[in-house]
Amino acid sequence: MDRFINGIEMIAAFFVGIVAADIFISVLLRYFFSFQIPDAYDFGRLLLGILIFWGIAATSYRGTHITVDLVWANSSPRWQRFIDVFATLVLLFVVVVHTYTLFDKVIGTYRDNVLTFDLRLPTWPFFAVAWIGDVSAVLLIAIRTYRLIFHPEAMERGYQIKPVE
Repeated sequence: MDRFINGIEMIAAFFVGIVAADIFISVLLRYFFSFQIPDAYDFGRLLLGILIFWGIAATSYRGTHITVDLVWANSSPRWQRFIDVFATLVLLFVVVVHTYTLFDKVIGTYRDNVLTFDLRLPTWPFFAVAWIGDVSAVLLIAIRTYRLIFHPEAMERGYQIKPVE
């Protein structure tokens, strides 16, 4: 299971690198050579969407997203666990609904034959990769919920899962 989780985190990191390279190369070419990569804006926009959804998957499992722990920090360990489980269940519900609606967007983009501006490439594959990231988020949040309920010692804050060799 940890190998699967680490794989999703590596995919998210890969998309961070792709977005950074796209921006860097586009700015470099435009500034020094007055040349623009065809569809650079569209690719950047679509890749950023992919990055966001894969990032949601990576941060939701680890609980490393932005949190406000004022109530949690002043609660007993029993209530802290309850808050963690409740918050994760709410997050799971929201991401499941979002995944369902994003799938509808993938299908709509495919049916409408939405294309990029310059190269006229279909955009639905970008939406599909983003949707797969959202599905990964659902799986990881479900795993987090299971572990919070049945193996809370493995999900303590600050706990790091050992890398799989």
